[in-house]
Amino acid sequence: MSLRQLHLLGSPVLRQRAHEVAAVDEGVRALVADLFDTMRAANGVGLASNQIGVARRVAVVSVEGQGEHALVNPVIVEAAGKQVGEEGCLSIPEIFGDVERADRVVVEAMDERGERRRIEATGMLARAIQHEIDHLDGILFLDRVGPLKRRRLLADWKKSRKGDTGYLKDVVPEGSAKLG
Repeated sequence: MSLRQLHLLGSPVLRQRAHEVAAVDEGVRALVADLFDTMRAANGVGLASNQIGVARRVAVVSVEGQGEHALVNPVIVEAAGKQVGEEGCLSIPEIFGDVERADRVVVEAMDERGERRRIEATGMLARAIQHEIDHLDGILFLDRVGPLKRRRLLADWKKSRKGDTGYLKDVVPEGSAKLG
């Protein structure tokens, strides 16, 4: 299992637009595997590469009953409908807000083998894909809530940090003993 540290709110890489992947090679496949391992260990439903400090257009999503998807250079080619739902983020732990998203999206991307895929998603899978593509564009879910709500959530975040100034968080699988 290859677990990577999560970059937290304030880390500059979270605000960068990730770079396109020229070709899916062993390095990209290893990145996809690390993303899946880290996402699972952190109990997430999605993870973008810049959340682990790698500014490349690679993300993974896993929604129960809707499969696991590796997304390399994902592009939303269709979006329809509206849904509003609560979102959180592994890079902003314990902070949640209601975000409006498209209810249905069609995304085109390569998978971890470099094969072109077209995925039609609705509901939670559509939300997760949009959230992760936002990460690849340097956008956080906090940017999609109103200004008053954003201020409150940022205040909650600062309060929860209790003066902690670091931007990295170790991921420890559930049931594992954490040293230190």
